[in-house]
Amino acid sequence: MGALEGKVVLVTGGGNGIGRDCALIAAQEGAKVVVNDLGGGLKGDDEGSASAAEKVAQEIRAAGGQAVSNSDSVTNYRAVQGMVEQARDEFGGLHAVINPAGILRDVMFHKMTEDDWDRVIDVHMRGSFNVARATIELFREQNDGAYMFFTSTSGLFGNIGQANYGAAKMGIAGLSRIIAMEGARNNVRSNCLAPVAWTRMTQSVPVKDEAAAARRQVMAEKIRADQPARFSVAMVSPAAAHVSGQIFGASGETITLYSQPRPIETVTKEEGWTVDTILSEAVPKMQPKFFDLNRAPPAAQPQKQPA
Repeated sequence: MGALEGKVVLVTGGGNGIGRDCALIAAQEGAKVVVNDLGGGLKGDDEGSASAAEKVAQEIRAAGGQAVSNSDSVTNYRAVQGMVEQARDEFGGLHAVINPAGILRDVMFHKMTEDDWDRVIDVHMRGSFNVARATIELFREQNDGAYMFFTSTSGLFGNIGQANYGAAKMGIAGLSRIIAMEGARNNVRSNCLAPVAWTRMTQSVPVKDEAAAARRQVMAEKIRADQPARFSVAMVSPAAAHVSGQIFGASGETITLYSQPRPIETVTKEEGWTVDTILSEAVPKMQPKFFDLNRAPPAAQPQKQPA
């Protein structure tokens, strides 16, 4: 019996990359799956195609699973409501949403257009709102619901050329946290994942030298889309009912739990701060704990599990 036996799962961006593997693995674990994918290009400026989602749904059915496809955009709230209705009409309900749908419009911020900003925010941030808002009342009423949203180290740590993407991904982390807090009393869970995997997004990063090409080859072989997909499926299963409000990472066979912002230094002056004392006292006291502009510290060494 699979981890999602008897459950119905909506997977957005399910036609390619991590989303595709999420849909396939969810089906292997017994879920009935609504595979959603607009079928557009990486930058979100191409005409959509229903074939991407339908090919994955056909693959699931050919393996003996149950799946239907949907090619609407997560940026359209009414369309997302239609996905929920489709799940209920076809399979009698909906219990989880895995939401990796996304696009990239990478450019330095001083060259970023309004369209570059709006398209990325629309798909990632608005899309996450849409799938959550269209399902939250159902999940609360049935006292059963789980979300896996997708954040990114581009937001958690920062990444040059991705101000739009990073801003949206940090917004998603905040959204997920609050949904988890508000949903706790109704058994509605929400987590988010910052994945690293070989997908068309990572393939879009330019190769500048032989070292970069070598790293890319290692990624293709060792850091696959099925690895974060497997973690996503595990986290929306009933067996993970105690896990909510967390930010995880998955890269290859390494799973990471990320810290969340908490105060690290506090300074108080009972008589009140002035501009001069802020500069001469408060800032120097906090400065040793400032974060630098390096992208990220080295990841913690993976812990070996006991045999």
